[in-house]
Amino acid sequence: MTPTPAGRRPARPPLSLRNAWNNVHTRAWIYQLLVVAGLLGLGAYLIGNAQHALSKQGISTGFSFLGARAGFEIGEKSIAFSSTDSFLRAYGVAILNTLKVSAASILLATVVGVAVGLGRLSANPLVRKLASIYVEVFRNTPQLIQLVFWYTLIANLPRPREAFSLGGMAFLSNRGLTLPWPGDMPVLRGFNFQGGVTLSPEFVALLLGLSLYIAAFIAEIVRSGVQSVGRGQVEAAQAVGLGRADIYRRIVFPQALRVMVPPAAGQYVSIIKNSSLGVAIGYPELFNVNNTIVTLSGHTVEAIAIMMSIYLAISFAIAALMNLYNRCVQIRER
Repeated sequence: MTPTPAGRRPARPPLSLRNAWNNVHTRAWIYQLLVVAGLLGLGAYLIGNAQHALSKQGISTGFSFLGARAGFEIGEKSIAFSSTDSFLRAYGVAILNTLKVSAASILLATVVGVAVGLGRLSANPLVRKLASIYVEVFRNTPQLIQLVFWYTLIANLPRPREAFSLGGMAFLSNRGLTLPWPGDMPVLRGFNFQGGVTLSPEFVALLLGLSLYIAAFIAEIVRSGVQSVGRGQVEAAQAVGLGRADIYRRIVFPQALRVMVPPAAGQYVSIIKNSSLGVAIGYPELFNVNNTIVTLSGHTVEAIAIMMSIYLAISFAIAALMNLYNRCVQIRER
C-alpha cells in the first residue's frame, strides 16, 4: 500500500451503497422511512376494506360530503358560520376553537407550572407546602372530574347584575368571564354586559380544567430541571453578589431548559389531545363538532380519519416547534 504523503489527508473511499448502509444515520433514516411507508400502506389497506364493506351495504363513501350543507349551528365560533355553510367550514370553526383553547391553556399552564415549581423549591416552608399540596391534588384527580367541577362552579355563579368584579375592569358571572378589549370596556346594560369580550362558561371551564391539571406536571418538570443544575454554580453566583432573580435568569434557567423542554413538549401535546374532553360540557371543539358531522353525514370512517389527521398534524407541529426551540437552547460544546 502506497503511504500517504506528509501533509495530505488520505483520500475518502468512493461512495457506494455499502458505505451508505454502514453509516448509522443513513440506516436510521431508511428504517424510519420503511416504518412510515408500512404504516401508510396498512392504513390505506384498512380504509380500503372499510370503504368496500360500506359500499356493499349501499352506504356512500368518500370525502365529497365535505362540500355538502352542514345543517347545524355552532354556538361559539371565531369565524362566521351558519347552518347553510358546508361541513368543511364546520371543521374550520372546530379547529380554530380547539387551537384557541389549547393555546390559552398552554400559556396559563406554563405560567402556573413555573410558579408552582419554583414554590416547591422555596425556602419558605408555607409556600413549599402549599405548592406540594397543589401538585398532589391536581395531579392525582381525574381531569374530567376537574373539568366538570369548574363548569358546575361557573354555572352556579351569580347573574351579571351580581357579577364578581375583578378590579372594576373584568367581571365573572354565570355568563362567563367578561374582559376589556382594546378601546372597548365592558359595561352592564340590562341583564348582561356590553362591550369588551366575553369568554363563555364552557371555554373558561375547559381552560381551567386543561391548564391547572397540566400545570401540576409542568411544576414537577420545572422542579427537576432546576435541581439538575449543580449547587456549586448557584453558590458561586451568590459569592460574586448576584441576586436571586439574576441567578435564575442567567445561570439556572439557561441550563435547566435543556432538561425541561422535552418533557414539557409532551405535556403541551397532551393539552391538545385532552381538549377533546370539552365534549363533556358542550364546548364546540374538534371532537364535539366531529360527532355532530358523523351523525348528520353518515360518513363515520371519513370523519374519524379527518379528526385523527387533524389531531396528528397539530401534535406534530407542537412537537416540531418544541424540538426546534430545544436545539436553540442547547449549549454547544466546542
